[in-house]
Amino acid sequence: MNGEDVMDTILKTIDLTKKYDGRTVVDNLNIEIKKGEIFGLLGPNGAGKSTTMNMICNIVKPDYGTVEFMGKDFRKNKKELSKRLGYIPQNLAIHGSLKAWENVELFTSLYGIKGEELKDRIDESLEYVGLSERRNDYAKNFSGGMKRRLNIACAIGHHPDLLIFDEPTVGIDPQSRNFILDKIKESNKNGTTVIYTSHYMEEVEAICSRIAIMDNGRVIASGTSEELKKLVVDDVESITLEEVFLTITGKKLRDY
Repeated sequence: MNGEDVMDTILKTIDLTKKYDGRTVVDNLNIEIKKGEIFGLLGPNGAGKSTTMNMICNIVKPDYGTVEFMGKDFRKNKKELSKRLGYIPQNLAIHGSLKAWENVELFTSLYGIKGEELKDRIDESLEYVGLSERRNDYAKNFSGGMKRRLNIACAIGHHPDLLIFDEPTVGIDPQSRNFILDKIKESNKNGTTVIYTSHYMEEVEAICSRIAIMDNGRVIASGTSEELKKLVVDDVESITLEEVFLTITGKKLRDY
């Protein structure tokens, strides 16, 4: 991957808007993701992060606005472009009554992968998330952290160019959390672009190359961690990202 490729835009939203029961959940959202980066979307619960991800993935139809993926309108090219996107939703998308390998097989086969290639992708995905030895165990018997890891395995079998993680560490133990964060960084080093949504400040600051602060359906500031800090003070060493969030939004992130 050369320098020019890294700077190319892989996804952007144009005036993306969604309302529910007359309340604006996402409000004219404009974000741009570059190839090769880990882009963090940071905000409290209810900020509109998950709704944004659902619109980006074409799960929820926006009331207004467009999602461009790989330079094309996603809604108009869904069949082609869906194969290049992987989505790990906040709510687990696995089947407890299926074995681990069967879950990966189910989701990977949806992209037209079959035969020996499918078997290889299943083995590869389970090994990647550290579940090879539990391949024949039913998902319903897994711990919360293992279910999260299986969720990731189900989303990577088709080798997507862009991976979206929506609050992937909610409710899991620290060891599983660190494992997932390490795997996200590993995927990125291997060339995968990542969008990572969270309300955990330390996670976003630890892995993201660029961060957007979202509140009340809008992005109110974006940049690197240092750039966000410089919006508040000149001496970036004297302030934390959490203090930046409080200054910009008037809210404490951990209260949500």
